[in-house]
Amino acid sequence: MPNLYNQIQGQSLERLAALSDGIFAVAMTLLVLDLHVPSMEAVHSEPQLRAALMALYPQFISYLMSFLTLGIFWAGQQTQFNYLVRGNRDLAWIHIAFLFAISGMPFSTRLLAEFIIYRTALLLYWCNILTLGLILYASWRYANRAGLVKEDVPMEIRRAVRRRILVAQGLYALGASLCLVNTYWSIGFIVLIQLNYAIAPRFGKARL
Repeated sequence: MPNLYNQIQGQSLERLAALSDGIFAVAMTLLVLDLHVPSMEAVHSEPQLRAALMALYPQFISYLMSFLTLGIFWAGQQTQFNYLVRGNRDLAWIHIAFLFAISGMPFSTRLLAEFIIYRTALLLYWCNILTLGLILYASWRYANRAGLVKEDVPMEIRRAVRRRILVAQGLYALGASLCLVNTYWSIGFIVLIQLNYAIAPRFGKARL
């Protein structure tokens, strides 16, 4: 009986997608809740308000970077779902692990905002991104091995999905390594990567 139950568990991609949308929405909302307006007691003039807003730049930078990160990984997960014919128990738990890493993004973002000049904070933030990429890659590999991908999906598309994840993670790792020079260099490079994947034009039919 347990084996039979395992065979029928987690087949609904719609429920898994709905859960994912909810977790992503909550994580994105929590990001903005960490943005705090300047205290009224400390602001008594326009110059003081501008100075107080400028002091919040680490929070704004971290918020922008993390919102882009969540948007990119949401799009990546939804792309995979679009090519699947069904789910199963193992795939469901892989994506639950993926959502666990998503739920940690507000914490790593807040840590980076508070300690933006420290390499440890930047590296922990990168580890969060790395974990997301590894799990999403594992999901796609498992789906292909388990026969969960639609039969009419060409090999070119299957390879393109894997390649996109690997290239992105390689670039993120390069960006993280720049913290050896300066954490702001790392952050700037990571934001450029994210902007490329979010809004840059695509070249080639197999590029996803």
